[in-house]
Amino acid sequence: MLIDDLQQESRRYLASYVMFNQAVADHLKLHPTDVQCLNLLTAESGPFTTGRIAELTGLTSGSATRLVDRLEKAGYVVRRRDQTDRRRVLVEPVPKAMRNLTELWAELGERWRAMFADYTEDELALLYRHMRRTVELSRQQIAHLRGKD
Repeated sequence: MLIDDLQQESRRYLASYVMFNQAVADHLKLHPTDVQCLNLLTAESGPFTTGRIAELTGLTSGSATRLVDRLEKAGYVVRRRDQTDRRRVLVEPVPKAMRNLTELWAELGERWRAMFADYTEDELALLYRHMRRTVELSRQQIAHLRGKD
């Protein structure tokens, strides 16, 4: 059945992405979670606090703090006091470091774009819908696994 084949291929797809993310992290000399945090900092709207980063990544607040510590040490982010609420500390990407990361994503993304060039608009719409639904399902599954559903 096609659904069985799809489930098997889905497992390969997910594993290949994890391995790809590891290779990017190794190239940048970062932890794989750090790479995905940086990815989210460029894909989501800010401002970002350590708490917001914990929410986006699914990490505990302590783990998110250590992640921000690593990114700050590596020069990718800085911490700044919020000008409207001095009790709050914002985590801000460092533009030059993020530019280097963006250039790497653009270089790697050229082959992805080429792969998608063969698809029709309807096929691209289906893939987009699938990705959006996968992101939502992943959030639900993570909550379930953590007993928060």
